[in-house]
This record gives sequence, structure tokens and C-alpha cells, in this order.
Amino acid sequence: MFHVKHHNVFSFCNQKGGVGKTTSAINLATGLAQLGRKVLLIDIDPQGNATSGLGIEKAGRTATVYQVIADNLPIEEAVVGTKISGLNLIPSNSELSGAEIELITLPEREFRLKKALAVIRDKFDYIFIDCPPSLGLLTVNSLAASHFLLIPLQCEYYALEGLGQLLETYGLVKKNLNPDLEIGGVLLTMADFRTKLTEQVIEEVKNYFQEKVFETIIPRSVRLSEAPSFGQPGIVYDRTSKGSKSYLNAIKEFVKKFETTQPHSETIQKGAMTA
Repeated sequence: MFHVKHHNVFSFCNQKGGVGKTTSAINLATGLAQLGRKVLLIDIDPQGNATSGLGIEKAGRTATVYQVIADNLPIEEAVVGTKISGLNLIPSNSELSGAEIELITLPEREFRLKKALAVIRDKFDYIFIDCPPSLGLLTVNSLAASHFLLIPLQCEYYALEGLGQLLETYGLVKKNLNPDLEIGGVLLTMADFRTKLTEQVIEEVKNYFQEKVFETIIPRSVRLSEAPSFGQPGIVYDRTSKGSKSYLNAIKEFVKKFETTQPHSETIQKGAMTA
């Protein structure tokens, strides 16, 4: 029997766009659900990529993360099922884009999500929050509600540029809003092993973050890029692609890192998209 450690809320965060943040959140959430964990993915990005990436229609929804944090909608009313057994979603859409400004005037504006989550946190083994590519109040809400910060980082020249800003925000949130927040891991993505640059970035990141860096490195993958347009996680869309195999390894690593016991016989099921 597996046992998830008590701290189970993770923010996937990097203010640089296009670093594989949503892809990582979706695929790790899916893989954990396929292992029998109960997972909730919260899309707190106004672009709603995690929502559409799981095949959920964004437009016209009246129960999204926006209503939860801005209008005090009970959070359980915003939870929807997905085609993946064990994976639930709180969707997002463009309505959320005005929330940064609206939140400024609200009481306890940094804790809106944390307060909402308190009601359902124990109903899930894992709660993943897919943050927007910015360090505004939505991201601060996510970090204030989380136990761990997961940083997807692309293996490119500018990868470490702007990271100082993210780490500064992390430090401020930890000091002033959420002393329990820790860096849970750094996941290197979009690696092109044909270039010397990729090796240099990997070395630099490992020197800085040391054991926080996942051993598994996610390569660039056409199949992973295609998957969202079919409303499917990469590990469901094409399980045999290089990118998917890497995510499957990252999921095993994640379990080892964040669970106290791990059944040896456990394998991630095939065909986990259900009707």
C-alpha cells in the first residue's frame, strides 16, 4: 500500500512561457492517476492550456478557478472529471485574466486559493497547480497554497535568465506567507542532446540545485507537442514516443521522492483514457 506524505500540494511554476510547464503538470498528473492515485489538477493560467490539453472545453464555463478565488464559489462545484480515471480538474478560461486586478482589492488576497483548497485537500493524494507564466497574484496564491514548488526548466541558453526572479518570489512567499513552502524539484525539459549547449545547461542547473534536479530529462518531442491539440496528455496520445517514455520515468522518480512506500509491482497502466 502506498502512502502519500502529508504535504501534497505542488505548484508548477516558471514565469518564462514555453518551458514545458503545462505539459509536465498534465503528464505527471496523468501518470499518477494511472498508478491509482487520486489527483486534482488546478489550471490557474488564464490561457487555460491545461484545461484544453485534457480535452475539456474552456469557453462559456461558469464554474472555473476564477469563480472560486474571485467570487467565493465553493471549490467542489468547480471540480470536473476528465477522461482519465482518477484525474479531476478545476478548469480555467480567459475570464481569469482580469483576476490579478480584482484580487488586489479583496481581503486576504494572497490566500484565496489556500482557503478554498482547505475544504477538499484531504480528498486527493495530490493537488497540482499549473501557474501562469508570470509572478503576479495568481502565482502568489498558488505558492501560498502549496507545499512544494516544482520548476520545469528548458535546456536552452536563456533558461537560467529570470530564474533569479522566480527564486526571489519563492523566498518572499516562504518568508512572509508560507513558511512550509519548499523547492520540490527542478525538471529539465526540451533537451536537444545534439547540442553542446544542452549539456552545459544541465551541468549548470545540477551544480546550482544539486539533488533537487530530477535525473530524468525530458527531450524535445514532436509527439508531446502534438498531444494537446488532440486534448490528450502525451503519455496517452503516444505512449511509445521518446518524450512520453521520459515522462513515465519522471513519474516513477516523483513517486520515489514524495511517497514513503512504493509497491514494487506497480506499473503505469496502458489505455488509461476511459470513455
